[in-house]
Amino acid sequence: MKKSGIDESSKRELRNQRQFSIRLNVFFFATFIVFTVLIVRLAILQFVEGPTLREKEASISTKSTPIPPIRGNIMDASGKARIAYSTSSQSLYFTMTKNYALEQNKTELYDIVGKLKKVFNKYGDPNEKMTAEQIIKAMDINSKVQYGYTPRRIKKNLTNEEIAHFLEHKDEFKGIEIVEESVRHYDTDQVATQTVGYLRQFSSVSSKIDYYDLKSDITEPDEKYLSTEYVGVDGIEYAYQDDLRGKNGLKTTPVNALNRPIGRSELTAPQKGNNVWLTIDKNVQMATQKAITDQLAYLQSYRSGSAQARNAQTGYAVAMEVNTGKVVAMASMPDYDPNIWENMTNDKYKEILPRLANGTIKEVYREGHASSMVLMGSVIKPLTVLIGLKEGVITPYSQYQDRGYAEFGKEGHEARIRNASGHVYGPLNPSTAIKHSSNAFMIDKIGLPLYRKYQADSINVWDKYMKEFGLGVSTNSGLPGESAGSGEYMNLEAAGSAQAAMAFASFGQQGKYTTLQLAQYVTTLANKGKRLKPQFVSKITDAEGNTVKEFKPEVVNTINLPDEYWNTAINGMRSDVAVFKDYQYDVARKTGTSEQSIYGHTVDNGVFIAFAPRENPKLAVAVVIPEGGFGAQSAAPVARKIFEAYDQEYGLDGTPHKTDEK
Repeated sequence: MKKSGIDESSKRELRNQRQFSIRLNVFFFATFIVFTVLIVRLAILQFVEGPTLREKEASISTKSTPIPPIRGNIMDASGKARIAYSTSSQSLYFTMTKNYALEQNKTELYDIVGKLKKVFNKYGDPNEKMTAEQIIKAMDINSKVQYGYTPRRIKKNLTNEEIAHFLEHKDEFKGIEIVEESVRHYDTDQVATQTVGYLRQFSSVSSKIDYYDLKSDITEPDEKYLSTEYVGVDGIEYAYQDDLRGKNGLKTTPVNALNRPIGRSELTAPQKGNNVWLTIDKNVQMATQKAITDQLAYLQSYRSGSAQARNAQTGYAVAMEVNTGKVVAMASMPDYDPNIWENMTNDKYKEILPRLANGTIKEVYREGHASSMVLMGSVIKPLTVLIGLKEGVITPYSQYQDRGYAEFGKEGHEARIRNASGHVYGPLNPSTAIKHSSNAFMIDKIGLPLYRKYQADSINVWDKYMKEFGLGVSTNSGLPGESAGSGEYMNLEAAGSAQAAMAFASFGQQGKYTTLQLAQYVTTLANKGKRLKPQFVSKITDAEGNTVKEFKPEVVNTINLPDEYWNTAINGMRSDVAVFKDYQYDVARKTGTSEQSIYGHTVDNGVFIAFAPRENPKLAVAVVIPEGGFGAQSAAPVARKIFEAYDQEYGLDGTPHKTDEK
């Protein structure tokens, strides 16, 4: 019995040893598995996910803040005049954290205003002190100028003392931020104001202009648009925004997990925008603007002798080089001082609104007066003759007995169209018909024969020729908002019939086009069929003066006609214009007077096209004076002064004729 007890105890001890060994093996195996998993995971972290994690670590450990660039300059053709330029400055902006227009928030508002006024008057320029009223107006608490969330600029050109104070006491000023920005300045002589354009804050236009709506999606710090930066919204400023803007600089700061700076910042300087060189010459431009302004003053006076012309309020002119397509002058008068945009208010905006748009490229309305885009009148007649020659309804030697009128329509119900002032010209050929501006010739010899040849399709044939000469299509200038013009002959309901539409179209009473289109049209006549793109920029240079891009003449399309046809039309461009009788150059010219119904009464618009010299053309000019009366008396004198200014600067004979400067 004793032996049996010892055996049982030995067995039990042996079983315990086996179980311990199993548990120990399981423990070691589990430990092995855990360490194996940890080693594999560490290997994955190091070799597979390591690069991605390091990138995340880097992005978290630094913060990049864009620094806006300085906008490039806009130069005149000579490079001597800066039409637009920018300087860097520090400005104070205010963002509304609540609706301060509400009465319950007025106490807090006045507290902020009082603190700002105290700082401005103590540390600011003593010549630029601000009153409480000025500060509240700049805050725009009623959101009349800016949206509620848009930062408002309270003061620009902060002094170093002001900047230091605001940075040291930032917690005391809710919604206040100091922003480095580019301040735009424009030539105070108001050079081609509407053509150059203006700037607005990015945040105020990003949702209104598709181009900037796309820009708002950019997130890269060196390309990102800042809400407070100013961008072009019209004219050259808009058309060449990418060239003028430049590239952001970067302020890179190391930060900890709480996004607080933990080291010194590194600065990457912004890249200044490129400089844009206009084809517009300041001297020729200023002479053009003065010529229109002086002519309007004359027409509005009793000296003009025309009661109707006293209603003339506006004038438009474009001068374009025949060989290059360069626009050396473009004036839409009256204009305004674009520096007003720096501190724009609703009252100021209402004041400049009638003069804001460029009337040489689009239709601009003034209440109670004719718009900037008028019927072209008799300046179409050289083209009418070219169409007649091309279509074979006349020859260069066709004869016509002018009775002073032409008739069309159903027998017994004919409509009668007379020549201007009822003139009867007797025997005419195509050239003399242009010279004397015979409405009867254009209707009887071209308008009605084209209708008989094509019937209802005649208006489509006419439209095709108009567009070949740039009338009814874009000039391809690249300026924003350019109008294609209006071929009213296409509206048969208004004309009454295709026959009537062709009759009126043939002498210029069925097409409304811009002054730039008329300039391109007369340039095409001077080039005998080569329609050039109007050029407004000759080159783009970087901040160091290196040429980035040059612009060469561009031919939009070519009209191939025999020289005899061109000579017939150009030889007829000899309108009787008093201001050119004593001129030293032979100027190919055509006057126009278009009738238009405005607010229930009929007005006469003065239109004039010309190029000089006739045999070796250098410059083409188009002038429009709405409600100015006869083109020979209202528009032609402006053109004469433009030719004179160009002759001084460049020479119509190839040699500048500048007088000695005083």
